[in-house]
Amino acid sequence: MPRVSSKRQITLPIAQCREAGIEPGDEYRCFVADGRITIVREEAGAAKGFLRHVPADPAISDDESLQSALDASGP
Repeated sequence: MPRVSSKRQITLPIAQCREAGIEPGDEYRCFVADGRITIVREEAGAAKGFLRHVPADPAISDDESLQSALDASGP
């Protein structure tokens, strides 16, 4: 059974990595929900088209959009 090291590092079992398609050097995201940690391998283009239903507003710059998102997320 894998254990968490003193540096909070976790070794993922080889069989689970193979099943998830995770290779050494892959990038990943991890999320915590309901007390569980989920690890998701990053895939190029995975979010492509994710926001296609959201209408763009060309009057808002990228910087303004980013600042708006940061302000909305709170301190």
